[in-house]
Amino acid sequence: METGRRGGNLTKEQLDTYDKEGYLVMPDLLDEADMEQARQAMMEKVSMIADELYANGMIGDKLEHLPFPYRLAGLFADFTDKEFLHYGRGWRDRIPGYYHLMSNPKILDTVESLIGGEIFASPVYNVRPKVPKVAAGAVPWHQDKSYWPDANVNPVITVWISFVDATLENGCLHIKPRTQRNKLLEWHQESYSGTGYTALHEQQLGKTPTVPLPVKVGTAILFNDRLLHMSTPNNSDHVRWSVDLRYQPTDQDPMPQHGTGFLARSYLYPERVATLEDWMDNRLEHTSV
Repeated sequence: METGRRGGNLTKEQLDTYDKEGYLVMPDLLDEADMEQARQAMMEKVSMIADELYANGMIGDKLEHLPFPYRLAGLFADFTDKEFLHYGRGWRDRIPGYYHLMSNPKILDTVESLIGGEIFASPVYNVRPKVPKVAAGAVPWHQDKSYWPDANVNPVITVWISFVDATLENGCLHIKPRTQRNKLLEWHQESYSGTGYTALHEQQLGKTPTVPLPVKVGTAILFNDRLLHMSTPNNSDHVRWSVDLRYQPTDQDPMPQHGTGFLARSYLYPERVATLEDWMDNRLEHTSV
């Protein structure tokens, strides 16, 4: 596999931890400036939802005075799961702030350490507004690869980023270390949340202890697409905002059935790296006209 340069910002110790455990926690990878444009994109989507709820007579107050972690929770405080799921369990809107997050050099430097410098940003990214008391907020035990079982995409690196402090109360990630060497397990679609998440049965989880990962805002958790993981319900009074991004080498299947990803970094073909305009127009890479 031709990967061009392989550099990155991970130390040998961090690389060894990722290889052995299947995941790596990177506290404070992103600062407020790194996250601001993506946060603005989230707030833009929340405002669109508030406008729609208001126009449909479902709310009498758009709650514009509430801060980022609380506004979406307030808008759906008196509704059921069904009303919230009208807007989806995860968002993939083409709003510029998400491109800037996926293209952030700090993230790409980290991914480069793992897969080399020819990096494709997968179309399977998700903005996760885990709203209090909504069943879809709890994600069952699964392997990410269950969402692309037939694709030649090994490795796919998930970069999960917290946009608020992720706690035991608001539904942080839980993982089973060292399970990334498992084959893809036979999965089923759960039915309790109304979303059809892929899920595993209890007897498939083995005896590996579960590790909860409460983290501070700006932390990134990197993990392999075969690592067993889940998240618990949000029992707080605010939204647990997070984003899961995915990256893979450029010689792997771009998974067009899931949308359009983009060439995020290349030392071999730097002129092909996708611009914001390319991403907004659903182009895989930049092509000179």
